[in-house]
Amino acid sequence: MNDSIDLDRFDSRRSTAYANRGMVATSQPLAAQAGVSILRDGGNAFDAAVATAAALNVVEPTSTGLGGDVFSLYRTADGDVGALRSCGPAPADATIENVRHALETVDDPDRYYPESRGYAVDGEASADDLGMPFLGPHAVTVPGTARGWETTVEELGRLSLESVLEPAIHYAIEGYPVSPVIAHHWSGAEELFTDENAREAYLFDGESPDPGQTVRLPELGASLRTIAEQGADVVYEGEIADAIVEEVQSAGGFMRKDDLAAFEPEFVDPVTTTYNGVDVYELPPNNQGLIALEALNIAEEIGAGDHEYDSPERVHAFAEATKLAFVDGHHYITDPDFESVPPLASKEYARERARAIGSFPILDPDVGVPNANAEDADTVLLTVADEEGNVVSYINSRFAGFGSGLVAGDTGIALQNRGASFSLDPEHPNRLEPGKRPFHTLVPAVARLEEDDWLAFGVMGGYMQPQGHVQVLSNVVDYGMDLQAALDAPRWRYREDGSLGVEERLPNAAKLSRIGHDVSVMPPVMFGGAQLVRNRDGTLSGATEPRKDGVAIGY
Repeated sequence: MNDSIDLDRFDSRRSTAYANRGMVATSQPLAAQAGVSILRDGGNAFDAAVATAAALNVVEPTSTGLGGDVFSLYRTADGDVGALRSCGPAPADATIENVRHALETVDDPDRYYPESRGYAVDGEASADDLGMPFLGPHAVTVPGTARGWETTVEELGRLSLESVLEPAIHYAIEGYPVSPVIAHHWSGAEELFTDENAREAYLFDGESPDPGQTVRLPELGASLRTIAEQGADVVYEGEIADAIVEEVQSAGGFMRKDDLAAFEPEFVDPVTTTYNGVDVYELPPNNQGLIALEALNIAEEIGAGDHEYDSPERVHAFAEATKLAFVDGHHYITDPDFESVPPLASKEYARERARAIGSFPILDPDVGVPNANAEDADTVLLTVADEEGNVVSYINSRFAGFGSGLVAGDTGIALQNRGASFSLDPEHPNRLEPGKRPFHTLVPAVARLEEDDWLAFGVMGGYMQPQGHVQVLSNVVDYGMDLQAALDAPRWRYREDGSLGVEERLPNAAKLSRIGHDVSVMPPVMFGGAQLVRNRDGTLSGATEPRKDGVAIGY
């Protein structure tokens, strides 16, 4: 797949959307409409979040699906700030030894390590030389989506799961026209899907759809209907569970029905800090939230937001703060049930780390989980606000595109490859272990800007996520941008290889090279997918990522 889709050819002007009753922002217009329709039908922001996420499973299947996981950060109308984590672990039989043995016995291990993701596999390499597979059955972890949706609606919403899934079922059965950015990413399925059931579910006469082409996903629609009628247990203990297990095991994987049946979502306490007077809340480990908070703390300590917006010194300061946070986060963050994680979000820790920042960039800071290939993964984010005071940031992910390349039987459910983020190094904190949840890039977030001013936000795109949080939040807090301007602004991103990627329109990018950064110009599609909604004293506003197909729409 060619990642150089020319988003700069679209010159459309966008402004921040405003409304009084409800607001939804996400990366596909039909999905945003699905959320608004649920708000109009009496649902609250949590009901609308699930409806939007389910619709995205259908209209943006290139980035999300029932075979993945769900996370949320939210502020309720009662004033509580909370988080939902619904991500499944590795199967009970998924040990480092078992995976390595499986790789030794498989006929063609190379297919699990695509060169497009940076792997250069020698066919003679032993299993000990290989990292965790990026594709295939060993990258599949227990999917958290269905139970996450059900828990969200039952605990925080006020409609039934059946009601909120109806828009998604309609799109899957009746069909919808594919939007341009999604059509571009869909082309990757032509190479990824090799099994007939997968190609039947997501390709049309063997090809991906063109922009504007109407497609139907009847198998996925039938699965959504079954979940709506029978509840999420059908995915973990019923007929859909059987299909998932059979698919993974027939490909040589270790998933058992007991692994699925044992899964439950969890409500967790957010991690938090303040940034220039704003309270910021993120997901704790096993997610990247601590990276965003540490970066904000270091940036505040060195006064990064005091520089002129167009100055190279601003980008340098924020990039260096983010770089240090990546070093710490990517070393320590893993499943907290298996390893303790230091207090990376503390102001004291940030003061100590800030001493490393000077006028020149830190070189070769060793960023990234080896072989995780998570740097450029992409998924979906949606944000919702309602008139009652609920604001929700909600992520539904399969990790990378269509995931592992496996589709569970005739369910239309593509299974995630989040297990690729494990390490097969027995000494690494994020090493593969049975029942362990992998390192997750996904970080929904909320912020309290003032007493009655709440922002739900996020920026998708692998390692772009925490540094996207830093940039978008700084745009609003330090530079007073309105929501859409904060998303339209050109971005930068620190890369695993030590370079600093920038959008072509970033001011004074050449001067960053003179400071000492290895600057590379990258296409807009590489700089994330952000969505924002805000409730400011009862007035709702929203903004959507200009690098995606979506809209912010209210009523």
